[in-house]
Amino acid sequence: MNEIRAIEASQMKDEVDNFKIGDTVKVHFKIVEGKNERIQIYEGVVIAFKNSKVGKTFTVRKISYGVGVERVFPLHSPRVTRVEVVRPGKVRRAKLYYIRDKIGKGAKIKELIVSRKAKAAAGAAAASASALKEPPAQIPMEQSSADLASLNQGSADSGS
Repeated sequence: MNEIRAIEASQMKDEVDNFKIGDTVKVHFKIVEGKNERIQIYEGVVIAFKNSKVGKTFTVRKISYGVGVERVFPLHSPRVTRVEVVRPGKVRRAKLYYIRDKIGKGAKIKELIVSRKAKAAAGAAAASASALKEPPAQIPMEQSSADLASLNQGSADSGS
């Protein structure tokens, strides 16, 4: 039993994108055609999450040429490269299957209005996470002081 859990743990993604039911998302999905690989973007509304752990899936619904299309994506699949939240949704249900019967404006989901403070906090958290991944580029002191001197001379010449 422990071997199964070890295999499942190795297949789970370390960082899972943060999105929830009702969000309009862009799913970047890797398509393999022979020797070629390309990323296809599927945009729609998340209507359901199912299962747990490695087998967790989410269902995305979109309207294509007037026809509703749903696609189920495995959350921990290596083929799902990224899930980007386009618009956060405000819903009070765990499953949005009722949207299948709605047409036009009735199928719309209210947008979750996020305060500026919450956006700033989320942006700061994302910036700190990216700062941990790659160190900032360092500029040698001699080069930066020479650049400043040339900029000061250029601005003095243009001001006269």
